[in-house]
Amino acid sequence: MQKRNIKVVFKDYNHKQNLLFPPNIGDLIDANHPVRLVDKIIDRIDITSVLETYKGGGTSSYHPRMMLKVIVYSYLTNVYSSRKIEQALQQNVHFMWLSGMTFPDHNTISRFRSEKLNGPVREIFEQIVKLLIDQGLVSLKEVFLDGTKIEANANRYSFVWGKNLVRNTQSIKRQLEELWNYAQKVASQEMEKNEPDFKEISPDKVEQVINSIDKALKNKEIDPKIKRKISNARKNWPGKMQRYDHFRKKMGSRNSLSKTDTDATFMRLKEDHMNNSQLKAAYNWQISTQNQFILGYTLHQNPGDTTTLSEHIKELKKTLGKNPDNIVADAGYGSEENYQLLEDNDINAYVKYNYFHTEQSKKWVDNPFRIENMHYNHDKDCYYCPMGQQMGFIKEGKSKTDNGYEQTIRTYRAQNCRGCPLRGSCHKSKGNRQIEVNPNLIRLRNKAREKLLSEQGLAYRSQRPVDVEGTFGNIKHNHGFRRFLLRGMDKVAIEAGLLAIAQNIRKMAG
Repeated sequence: MQKRNIKVVFKDYNHKQNLLFPPNIGDLIDANHPVRLVDKIIDRIDITSVLETYKGGGTSSYHPRMMLKVIVYSYLTNVYSSRKIEQALQQNVHFMWLSGMTFPDHNTISRFRSEKLNGPVREIFEQIVKLLIDQGLVSLKEVFLDGTKIEANANRYSFVWGKNLVRNTQSIKRQLEELWNYAQKVASQEMEKNEPDFKEISPDKVEQVINSIDKALKNKEIDPKIKRKISNARKNWPGKMQRYDHFRKKMGSRNSLSKTDTDATFMRLKEDHMNNSQLKAAYNWQISTQNQFILGYTLHQNPGDTTTLSEHIKELKKTLGKNPDNIVADAGYGSEENYQLLEDNDINAYVKYNYFHTEQSKKWVDNPFRIENMHYNHDKDCYYCPMGQQMGFIKEGKSKTDNGYEQTIRTYRAQNCRGCPLRGSCHKSKGNRQIEVNPNLIRLRNKAREKLLSEQGLAYRSQRPVDVEGTFGNIKHNHGFRRFLLRGMDKVAIEAGLLAIAQNIRKMAG
């Protein structure tokens, strides 16, 4: 069989040929590409707050609107490092088009992000949320709330624990007091008459006491071990006390901080699909979403979600102009304080509490000894135990949460449990059974339960993990943001705002 001679034709190729007319970079970009949406949205918003950060004078600066477009688009496309943004401006046609073929270096990009957007990023985010509302993409009807922990830019072994600060301070105080007592025995005449108060010590007081001991023991024969201890105390203790005081002030009410980023707190982070956790310096990022658009965000230093709601509601109202009609959240927010907060703000709380699912079980419902299953008589203000015995009111007390919220606890006691055939199953105490009840919490939980079990509640409960948890999954897993690049609460808040802005524009483009 003869081979056919077929001529192969190739397209012209000469990459060194000069173009008669330079191409328009915009012609290389698809009309529906997300970079065009970034350009359009940033052109529409007011950036006065960014312009006000420039002092004027000196050499010319890159235009802040161009810089903002580049940084927002970089967060939208998973480019977070200032060096990688600099590289993209020289290699990526989309970045070149946004920057108008200008090439700010990574230091300029970093300074703009951490200095010029410190504060304005919140205003920019709020303007974009208002655009979403105006376009009908989101409403003020409901938001889905949750939090996630994102690792801080800190060394994982740079932890400082509050308990260790207390223990080390107490150790120095105890040893200082022992040295003082020793000096009094050896040089009682030389010691000052007024003994220092060791209840509260400071770096200055430590130094003062050591100087007094040194002066009193001068030219005295003392134990070599004590001499070495005094030398070590003079050299190290004042500096240690200064560090302890510094860390204590930075820590505030927290139980830990990182030496690398003192605003970060050590938290348990879920590292893989098996929920294996590691203790790392991190921040608690709270967001409210609707249709996976982020309508509000706050950043917190405490790992628990319960205490974050008050601040989050304030920021949400500021962004939206009013409170949403409904809030949907998981059991991490189901405290009396939070239920009361939502009720006071006329927000319907579709919020679970810690044993919401457990109480739906047959075992729970059929257990007559649980307080929740006992009958309460409003007229007589008493409960009835499973045997029908009256449990009368005996006292009322107050307690406060860590946030300072005051709770009212009422105590009820059975009249006589002696000889009761159900006593072994009912309680283990020696006397009559006594129960403590929080009436307001019971009322609020009953209200929440009714909403959660309604048709609307079932729909919201199904939507919540898809909406807010899906948003976190998109940012952390699909777009690879698992660790903040900046340090300090203010700068980390800038990144949180940029992530929220990028997520909203990404959803608009999708």
